[in-house]
Amino acid sequence: MDHCAHLSRPAHHPTGGLARRLLRRMACMAELRRQRRALGRLGAHELADIGLARTEAAREAARPAWDAPDHWHLRDDA
Repeated sequence: MDHCAHLSRPAHHPTGGLARRLLRRMACMAELRRQRRALGRLGAHELADIGLARTEAAREAARPAWDAPDHWHLRDDA
């Protein structure tokens, strides 16, 4: 289940509240951490299938959960 699908589009919940946004952000950070850990466990054949070298996968897997691309973050201005 993709808990972070909403991050690629503007937030449409003007009354959503800070707590809801914070919980959503934390859930997305947990999902990103899970995905990066899974990437770090891929074998050489699997990495070759997706076009990544072991060093690239290790570098991505080592990034902290709060270090997400800008386009993943919630937009509060919408």
